[in-house]
Amino acid sequence: MSGEHNWNAATVKNLTAREGNGTCADCRAPDPQWASPTLGIFLCVDCSGIHRNLPEISKVKSLIMDNWDDTQVQFLASHGNIAAKAIYEAHVPVYYYRPKHTDCHVLREQWIRSKYERKEFIKPKGNISNGSKEGNLLKRGRDNGQYLPRKFFLSEIDGTLKYFTKPDAKEPKTVIRIDTVNASFQPVKMKNANGLQITYVKDNKTRNIFVYHNDGQEIVSWFNAIRSAQFSYMQIAFPKASDKEIISRLTRNFLKEGYMEKTGPKQTDGFKKRWFTLDHRRLMYFKDPLDAFAKGELFLGSSQNGYEVKPVIVPSTHGNCTWNYGISITTPERTYLFTCESESERENWLLVFKEVISQPMTVREFSVEAQFKTRS
Repeated sequence: MSGEHNWNAATVKNLTAREGNGTCADCRAPDPQWASPTLGIFLCVDCSGIHRNLPEISKVKSLIMDNWDDTQVQFLASHGNIAAKAIYEAHVPVYYYRPKHTDCHVLREQWIRSKYERKEFIKPKGNISNGSKEGNLLKRGRDNGQYLPRKFFLSEIDGTLKYFTKPDAKEPKTVIRIDTVNASFQPVKMKNANGLQITYVKDNKTRNIFVYHNDGQEIVSWFNAIRSAQFSYMQIAFPKASDKEIISRLTRNFLKEGYMEKTGPKQTDGFKKRWFTLDHRRLMYFKDPLDAFAKGELFLGSSQNGYEVKPVIVPSTHGNCTWNYGISITTPERTYLFTCESESERENWLLVFKEVISQPMTVREFSVEAQFKTRS
C-alpha cells in the first residue's frame, strides 16, 4: 500500500510541471503544494486553507503528505488549472480585481467564494452595471475614532461617491469625484480584517476615510463597484486608451507605508516622527496612520526633471533626531531630509523612491506637479 501511495504522490507532484499548474489556481503563488481533487486544481497553502472552509465544494490534499487514489490522480491529470480557469473565470468583468498571493485574506477568500461557491463568472451577466451601489458602511469618525454606520451612494452615471451622516439627511456630508479615488484594503493598519481605506484628492490635497463591513462579501463588493465606476468613467474620459492602460489606473496598493522622522525647511527645525504613505508620486505624511488629513505632501517627479534621492548620514545633534539613517529628497525647489529607524528600512524606502523617480512623467503628472508648485 505504501508503494502505491508513494507512486501516486510522485505522479501528482509531477503534474505541477504542466502548463498552468506551476502556480496557485487562485492567487498565482509559485510552487503550489496542495490540490483539490474535487475541482482538479493546484493550490498554495493559504488558498488551500480557504478551500478547506468550503467542504461541500472542495476537498484539499497535500501533494506530498497525503495518499492519492488512482481515480483522484486521473481526475487531476485530466483537469488542472487552465481547464478550471476556462470554466470558473470565463466571464470575469474586466475591471474586477483578481487577488495576488500578497493580497489580504478577505480579497482572496471572496475571490475563491465568488468563483466556486457563488459561480459568479461562469455565465455572462449581460450589460448590468456594477458601478452603482448603495448601503451602510461603518466609517471611522475623524475626531473620536469611533466607527459609526454611514449611508454610502456610488453613482457610475454621476461619477461620484457620496456619504450621509444621518439616514434622513438631504445633503451628503461629502461628495467625492470617482476619478480622484483610490481604495486599498488595510487590515493591519486598521486592525480590522475587512478594513478598507478610501483615499481621494480634493483641492489638490489628500483625504482619507476608513470604512469596513462585517460581511466580507459586502466590503469586497464595494471595492469592485468602485473599480467598475472608475473604469466606466475613464473609458469616456480617455476613449483612445486600451483596457489594459485603464486597468493600471484603477485602485492600487500604496507603494510603501511606515514611520520616518522629518524636519522642517529651516536648519534649526527639530525632527518629528510621522507616518508616511507613498501613493505613486505623492509622498504624504500624517501624525497618526489613521488620520483623515495629511500634515503635508511632497510630489516625487522624475530624475529627468531635477528630482534626486540619496542616502545621507544625519548626526544625532542635528535637530534632536532619534534615528540616524537619513534620506534626502531633492526637488527643483528644495531638499527634504528624513531619517529611518534602521539601515534595512532606509534601503526599502530608497528602493521605492528610486523606482518612482526613474520613470518618466506623464502629461497628467506634469499638471499635478504644477499644482504642487502653486500650493507651495
